[in-house]
Amino acid sequence: MSTDYYTRLEQQRATQPSEQMIASIAQGFHLSLDERDHLFRLAGRNPPSRGPGSAHISPGLLRILDRLNDTPAEIVTELGQTLKQTPLGVALTGNLTSFTGPARSIGYRWFTDPGARELYRSEDHPFLTRLWVSHLRQVSTLRGPRSEAAQLVNRLFDSNREFRDTWNRHEVGLRAFEVKHFVHPQVGALELNCQTLLDGNQPHMLLVYTATPGSESYEKLQLLSVLGV
Repeated sequence: MSTDYYTRLEQQRATQPSEQMIASIAQGFHLSLDERDHLFRLAGRNPPSRGPGSAHISPGLLRILDRLNDTPAEIVTELGQTLKQTPLGVALTGNLTSFTGPARSIGYRWFTDPGARELYRSEDHPFLTRLWVSHLRQVSTLRGPRSEAAQLVNRLFDSNREFRDTWNRHEVGLRAFEVKHFVHPQVGALELNCQTLLDGNQPHMLLVYTATPGSESYEKLQLLSVLGV
């Protein structure tokens, strides 16, 4: 959105903005859900759903993320869809917000995009396969047969044998390791702790990746912050 267009919006000289534009304005101003909905109604639009598929990030979670510029961090949905990243988060994992459609979910990309696995060390792949299937099983059961999670399950079950075989193990309740092992194309192996902060109002999570001070991974993160994306 150009500065000129936003100025014309404020002065009521622009045409009615699209729903995507209104959502971007609401997110840019760190509006709460009630404030976002009010903005949509002022613009003559119906507010988006507040359900689990909502991409609107709470102001509190955004304020925390904004203070983590020197740390890899991201805000994700319950389906592993990245909504926002810090600059160092993009340098670590790439721009995960650029995906569209089903590929927005890491659980879907894991089975359909070979590049999704390159970031993780190979010995962790079997467990991560089970982890994502277990998670999709839980979310699809929680949200119901018409949910986005259920649609992802149906797509993968019909098209991917590895997913289908793992699904038939009926595993639930698997938890991600607190320590994650990344393989970065520029700095190599990284051992990072992952801390999770849950949003109390929406099924969003803030993931923060840190390395033990003085460790080799810590030094590599410092180098990555200089190299950038």
